[in-house]
Amino acid sequence: MKGKLLTGVGLLLIAAALLLTVYNIRESDRAGAESEEMVVRMESLTADLPERLETEKKELVPEYKKNPEMEMPTVEVNGQECVGTIEIPALGLKLPVISEWSYAKLKKAPCRYSGSAYLKNMIIAGHNYRTHFSGIKRLDPGDSVVFTDADGNVFSYEVTEMETVGGYDIEKMEGGDWDLTLFTCTNKGKARAAVRCREIEE
Repeated sequence: MKGKLLTGVGLLLIAAALLLTVYNIRESDRAGAESEEMVVRMESLTADLPERLETEKKELVPEYKKNPEMEMPTVEVNGQECVGTIEIPALGLKLPVISEWSYAKLKKAPCRYSGSAYLKNMIIAGHNYRTHFSGIKRLDPGDSVVFTDADGNVFSYEVTEMETVGGYDIEKMEGGDWDLTLFTCTNKGKARAAVRCREIEE
């Protein structure tokens, strides 16, 4: 009798694990599809920006260079205020970046955790979904990361360091002199994988 009970419990646990795996895969796919839709929408809303920026470059210095402490502009996409897009060629990713973070927003797309591209201290958090930031743990020094703000200004970076930060060590996450940091959960949320980047000046 005891053996049958233990077998039954074991089968229930296996079924629960399978259901959780299926749920996580579906959540990741849903988040990926939503992020992809947001990027397409952002690109259609800002389609005239390259031409406008070319004209502005010839005429004047971009506003953010004159006033780096200015608020980053946003564009509303699918009900979310986005500061731009993040592109990681090595992972084949191009994702929107929501202006402010919350756990609910992280389920839709990566979010600006703190800082600004203009002040060279931006930190972007992304969920550990396969379609979001799960792959950043595989990046190597020298890999390219590109952030494009809502006004079409392009900021190019290269990965310089990978770091593991305690799950609640905010001081360490925000510390250091990094132009851009990307991070996601690892080890069941007990730690964060942080990718530190330097801007490549043109």
